[in-house]
Amino acid sequence: MNNPITGYHKDEENHWVAELACGHFQHVRHDPPWVSRPWVVSEAGRKSMLGHQLSCKKCDEGAPADYM
Repeated sequence: MNNPITGYHKDEENHWVAELACGHFQHVRHDPPWVSRPWVVSEAGRKSMLGHQLSCKKCDEGAPADYM
């Protein structure tokens, strides 16, 4: 199920995590060559992706919301 990004925070390992409208969290790493998300490394890039839809596997599995 697709859900929009509503915000971000960093996890305990200093990795960026997207906060989705559904209440789930999803890591958004820029880790070439496997994952290319150069927008995640700058504040302007992250802001530009607010509202962007990400596929939420946790929703597909019926998982409860995540909490910070």
